Amino acid sequence: MKVLIVYAHSQPASFNAAMLAKAQATLTDQGHEVRVSDLYQMGFNPVASANDFKERRFPGHMQYDREQKYAVEHKTFSDDIAAEIDKVLWCDLLILQFPLWWYSVPAIMKGWFDRVFVNGLMYGQLGRFNHGGLKGRRAMVSTTTGCFPGMVDEGGVMGHLDAVLWHLQYGTLAYVGFSVLEPYVAWSTRYSEDGMRQQYLEEFAENLRNLDSRPQKYVHATEDFGKDWKLKPGIEPQTFGHQPFPLGRKQSH
Repeated sequence: MKVLIVYAHSQPASFNAAMLAKAQATLTDQGHEVRVSDLYQMGFNPVASANDFKERRFPGHMQYDREQKYAVEHKTFSDDIAAEIDKVLWCDLLILQFPLWWYSVPAIMKGWFDRVFVNGLMYGQLGRFNHGGLKGRRAMVSTTTGCFPGMVDEGGVMGHLDAVLWHLQYGTLAYVGFSVLEPYVAWSTRYSEDGMRQQYLEEFAENLRNLDSRPQKYVHATEDFGKDWKLKPGIEPQTFGHQPFPLGRKQSH
């Protein structure tokens, strides 16, 4: 299997760096081929701009997604974007390794999605979700947090983990066609003793050795939705984001 790890942490001595090293060693020992995009080490530019294209379809007002589509057709992406696109198309499995910041990924990783998940190749007219351009590949989130598990469990102060990661697992990875595996989370690493951190590393390695049995996040097929863009009658919502919300509930005083 060909594995691409996209890694976002600036410190070589971080626990995220230890998780990256553990993933590389474990997957290589299993006979997999591993490539890494170390975004900070690469100095990856996260800012989408006109400089991302060697040739423009619309020289005036920037229509970024339409310029992406034109660049797909004419192979006119900047060299750094083209290199990352090639890595994504090469891989069978994408692993995202990052610390959870403000309910999201570090800005440098968000910019990687903005510039590398391109219209006309990974989504767009070809489709999304079960028709996305990266269908047939798998993706997995591996993240560290400063919080404890109960804080993102049902009723937890931070909100459910599925809500925290919804934009990433559903709105980004599943959107472009990836089958999304259940995430791996190392909890409250800043407040953990060395023994607990080592246990996290061993658990992570065991998860990587058993990827084929790892559960996948449910994603509704686009055919589940009608012309009004809503789930068709009779189709029960199976994902967090499609569950009914108690909108308009009044706050108690």
